[in-house]
Amino acid sequence: MYKIKLYNNIAQKGLDRFNDRFLVGDDLQEEDAIIVRSANLHDLDYADNLKAIARAGAGVNNIDLETCTQKGIVVFNTPGANSNAVKELVFAGLLLASRDIYHGIEWAKSQSGNENLSKDVEKQKKKYAGNEITGKTLGVIGLGAIGIQVANLALRFGMQVEGYDPYISVDNAWSMSRWVNHVKDEKELFANADYISLHLPLMDSTKNTINKETIALMKDGVKILNFARGGLVNDEDMLEALNSGKVAVYVTDFPSPLLADHPHVIPIPHLGASTDESEENCAIKAADEVMEYLTTGNIINSVNMPNAFAPFTGNYRICVIHENKPKMISQITDKLASEDANIENLLNKSKKEIAYTILDLDQKPSEKSINEIKEIRGVVRVEVNEK
Repeated sequence: MYKIKLYNNIAQKGLDRFNDRFLVGDDLQEEDAIIVRSANLHDLDYADNLKAIARAGAGVNNIDLETCTQKGIVVFNTPGANSNAVKELVFAGLLLASRDIYHGIEWAKSQSGNENLSKDVEKQKKKYAGNEITGKTLGVIGLGAIGIQVANLALRFGMQVEGYDPYISVDNAWSMSRWVNHVKDEKELFANADYISLHLPLMDSTKNTINKETIALMKDGVKILNFARGGLVNDEDMLEALNSGKVAVYVTDFPSPLLADHPHVIPIPHLGASTDESEENCAIKAADEVMEYLTTGNIINSVNMPNAFAPFTGNYRICVIHENKPKMISQITDKLASEDANIENLLNKSKKEIAYTILDLDQKPSEKSINEIKEIRGVVRVEVNEK
C-alpha cells in the first residue's frame, strides 16, 4: 500500500480519486508521496522512501527542487488547473485599475446615514472617473496556461494585445490567438503597453522583472498587474514609480508591507486560485499525477524531471532516474541481458542533467539485477512496478 501524506487542506474531490491501494492522511510516516499547496517544504527531511511531491497549483517555490532532483524525487505541479480562476481575477484587477471603483466603493461605504447621499454621489463621482479598456494595449509577459487565456480574452474586450515569452511551448503557441502580437523583445512591450500583466514563474532569472530600469521604458501612467508572484516586482522601485506617477496603478495579489496602504495600490490577499472549482481541479490533477507515477512510473507535468509516458506493455516495469550522460542505457540493459530478461519496450527521456528510462519486461527482474542497476555510477533511483 502506498502512503500519501497531505500538507494543507486538499479538496475532497481530489482525495476521492485514491483507491484502496493508497493510504491518505496528514499524520503518516515514511510516506511514498506528498500532496501540498502552499506549505513550506524547504526544511523538510526528504527521506529516501519519498518518491514524489505534487503541488496542487502551479508555483513550486515552496519545494526544494535541487534536493528533490538529487534524490530522485519527482516534483509535479498542476498547470492549467487554476488558470480560469486566475484569468477571471486578472480581469477584475484590470477593470479596477482602469476605473477607480476601489476608492469609489471606499467612499460610498463611509456614507452610512447620509440623507443627502443621492445628491452627494453626483458630486463625488467625478473624483473616480477612469478610462475604458477598449482600444488600449495590454502587454502580457509570460504566455503559459494563464497568460494565454488572459491574452485571448483581452481581445474580446476590444484591446490590442502584445505577448512576450521567449520559451513559449508548442501547445501554448497553438492555443494563442493569431491576433495576439507575439513580440520578440520585452522592451517593445514595455514601450507600447498601457497595461502590463505578469504571468511568469519566480526564478533567479525573473526576480525583479519590474524594476527601475524596466519601468523607465514604460509609458507614463502605465498600470501594472501582478497575479503571478510577489518577487517579480521590486517593491522599492515600484514605490518610487507610484509616488512620481510613472506607474498610475499597481494591482497585486501579493501585498507587501511597503506598498499595502499606498493610495495607488490595489492589494488583493492572494485570491488568484481561491475558488472552489480551482482547488478541486488542482487536487484532482495532483492526485492523478501521483497515482500514475507510483503505479506505472509515467511522469506527467513534472517540473524537475523529464515528462515520460508509455503504455504499460509488459508484466513488470523498471523505472530508472539517472544522470544524462553517455552509455547509461547500455549499462542498464546489460545488467538485465545477463539474466536473459526480455525487454518488451523501452523509453528514455532527458531534461538538462537528468534522464529517465522506462523498461517493460515480460518476467519479474531479479533482486540481483535491480541491485546491480542501482550500483551503476550515475543512477539516482530505481523503482519496479508490477502490472
